[in-house]
Amino acid sequence: MNPRLLWAGLLAVGLAVIGLVFGAGVLVARSMRPGGRSGIADTAAVVTQVQALSQLVTVQYVFEKVVVLDDVKWYGQNRLLMIAHGVVKAGVDLRKVTKSDVSIDGDRLRLRLPRPQLVDTYLDESRTEVLERSTGILRQFDQQMEQDARRQALESIRKAARAAGILRDAEERTRLQLNALGVAAGFRAVDVEFR
Repeated sequence: MNPRLLWAGLLAVGLAVIGLVFGAGVLVARSMRPGGRSGIADTAAVVTQVQALSQLVTVQYVFEKVVVLDDVKWYGQNRLLMIAHGVVKAGVDLRKVTKSDVSIDGDRLRLRLPRPQLVDTYLDESRTEVLERSTGILRQFDQQMEQDARRQALESIRKAARAAGILRDAEERTRLQLNALGVAAGFRAVDVEFR
């Protein structure tokens, strides 16, 4: 099976679950609004439902990095060549959403969310491989070298994701997804701002 299709399927299922939980919380909060007049309703139910989601991951970047480590001494060289396949995920930490961050004004939902952050960075072990490992005749095998290569790969992948705009994309996708969920729950619009 194509890994991209699998990830897309998992993302779709995850968004559907988030949508159901968010929608239920919004509907409960709307039903608590007194007698049809506009104003800010009691949004505690929305906050509780949003916080239960914990983290809303909206963007995933995939990178491949080549890592070359050379440890050259006068009596020989140790060398490691690795292709690291890394995944970086970004999203919003919904545990930081408070009651004051959610307001309902008529058919408009307003959300103040924490800024997106990197949620997870890891190497896909099934696709990361050491292509070359050589040890000089007078040298001992350095067991730490592969761990150093993995750490360097992860740091390089984090920097590349930030440089490529993963946090900006996470902000944009969060707005789009929450607006779609809010409209599906009966709101005319959802205004999302980041603090």
